[in-house]
Amino acid sequence: MFLLSEKLFFPPVDTAMEDGLLAVGGDLSLERLELAYQSGIFPWYDGDLILWWSPDPRFVLFPEKLRISKSMQQVLRSNRYRFTVNTAFAQVVGKCKTVKRNDQTGTWINTAMEKAYLDLHQKGTAISAEAWYNNKLVGGLYGVLVGEVFCGESMFTLMPNASKFCFIRFVDFLKTKQVKIIDCQVYTEHLESLGAEMIPRYVFLHYLK
Repeated sequence: MFLLSEKLFFPPVDTAMEDGLLAVGGDLSLERLELAYQSGIFPWYDGDLILWWSPDPRFVLFPEKLRISKSMQQVLRSNRYRFTVNTAFAQVVGKCKTVKRNDQTGTWINTAMEKAYLDLHQKGTAISAEAWYNNKLVGGLYGVLVGEVFCGESMFTLMPNASKFCFIRFVDFLKTKQVKIIDCQVYTEHLESLGAEMIPRYVFLHYLK
């Protein structure tokens, strides 16, 4: 595990520990975040420490392999939710930060992370997708676009299937932008049910290059 300084640098990802932890420290400047995502690295916080990760294997979704269950097809046809892109980025990050999840005791999104991704959004690199019900934000996700790769960061839901609806519609949107692969970072049952799979890190890095 590498201790970062103020120098804009990351060690090679193949030096990461078995769990994917690559480095500790540094900062969340736009330049460092962009270098991280271009290198197949993403940040999480542990207390006051910034931890930088590059797991192997990597959990991803190929857009053409998206799986939609019959029940979700009914949700999509029902027009219960309305879908938008990049209309409420700050709200989405805020919800991802505060909405409790059944499988997590807390969140890695602190004030510094929130500000960093808002800065990336202002630059046009970070984007969000939203699900609305009666003009109320009930689901969403955000992440970073790196060429033909979308690196998902977090998602939330306040109503049944709202985040799945949002994700499915967003995959369709990413197809129109010629995105070849969606980085889901680490395994979740939720995304596996939609078609996400594990691939070797070197294959993921190939798409980034």
